[in-house]
Amino acid sequence: MLSIHKLTKAFGPNVAVDQADIEIANPAMVGIIGRSGAGKSTLLRMMNRLSDATSGKIVYEGCDITELRGKDKRHWQSECAMIFQQFNLVPRMDVVSNVLHGTLNQRSTVSTVFNLFPKADIHRAIDILERLGIAEHGPKRAEALSGGQQQRVAIARALMQDPKIILADEPIASLDPMNAQVVMQSLRRIHEEDGRMVIANLHTLDTARRYCDRVIGMRDGRIVFDGTPEQLTTGAARDIYGADDSFSEAATSTEIQALDRIPA
Repeated sequence: MLSIHKLTKAFGPNVAVDQADIEIANPAMVGIIGRSGAGKSTLLRMMNRLSDATSGKIVYEGCDITELRGKDKRHWQSECAMIFQQFNLVPRMDVVSNVLHGTLNQRSTVSTVFNLFPKADIHRAIDILERLGIAEHGPKRAEALSGGQQQRVAIARALMQDPKIILADEPIASLDPMNAQVVMQSLRRIHEEDGRMVIANLHTLDTARRYCDRVIGMRDGRIVFDGTPEQLTTGAARDIYGADDSFSEAATSTEIQALDRIPA
């Protein structure tokens, strides 16, 4: 379904993503791990076309995404929803309206300016919030919610687009362990129940192992690991992070009860 071939992004002499090759044949849940600056966010931004590739291709169901322009590019961005670490909600706007903003690419300029939403869309937004366990917060301002609740609002906004792919850029990096688990469980459930492809940049190994079908490791812009959670041993993790024998997974755990270390 999704084929990435020799995808490269350079900022002057600095190469953020270096000839990445990824093949995802079915709607899997994929975790991308690596230290800060490894190129994870740049890779997702190129997939969503928030950033243009320097070279290489992204092909989805036979369509070269890197060549899309104008209306076609905006249509792709509605089919490939993006969730960010900092939620990107409108703080003073109520939760339901924030979710409805997921339909902006499908609405006229007049309806957008005056915030005119069809009743069917409003009901659908409430149904999605109900599914994510936060419907009771619908009338509240987004800024009144906890971080975990705001991230679920961001997920609901993405679902309003009815996307084929959900990209999540460090969706739990700013959350406490309890809220991190709730958000990851929500993404996993969406993948399983809807059959949507979910690709998430993650900063902890235990999260990638627990929730993902496949894990991709990046270091210095290159893909250095691509395998199952079971193959992501402590030894493989040291290679991804460029760490020595003092590397400890427990220090980065998001689990309420730390997992046992996996042998190298």
